[in-house]
Amino acid sequence: MFEALSVVSKLMLPAILAFIPLYAIFRKVPIYESFIEGAKEGFPTAISIIPHLVGMMVAVAIFRDTGAMEFYLQFLTPLVQWLHIPTEVLPIGILRPISGAGSLAFVESILRNEGPDSFLGKLASTIQGSTDTTLYVITVYFGAVGIRRSLYALKVGLWADLAGFVVSIIICTLMFQP
Repeated sequence: MFEALSVVSKLMLPAILAFIPLYAIFRKVPIYESFIEGAKEGFPTAISIIPHLVGMMVAVAIFRDTGAMEFYLQFLTPLVQWLHIPTEVLPIGILRPISGAGSLAFVESILRNEGPDSFLGKLASTIQGSTDTTLYVITVYFGAVGIRRSLYALKVGLWADLAGFVVSIIICTLMFQP
């Protein structure tokens, strides 16, 4: 069963990449011209995102460099230990809603030190895949289209990140812990 799923998953991306141009040819869509037109339309969007992206990068750097990350880690460590959550994955849960690259650095560190097939490696990878960069998405994408009132989206996104973190721990503990 798992081998069949593995084969299908390995073939899906090449199949999709082959299907799209073949479908466009079948529909007589000028592929290259359509691509160029889409790229032209994307440039103003990319330029409008740059200020929001720079602002978010500065905020992440301030959060990390001022010691705020360490402060929150020290504050939450006793609770996390009481709940029997590995403290190594706590920085991923805190940083992931703010910065995908920052949380990925912690995942990479766990994978390098513990191994990708270890419980912590699987847990860190699952948390990384089950949560999103909520503040980045709201800052960059909402800012690019001019949405200013994003409080409800922020609340829902952060609750979803917390749910992803907690459910990742529960599922990985049930499936991978000896």
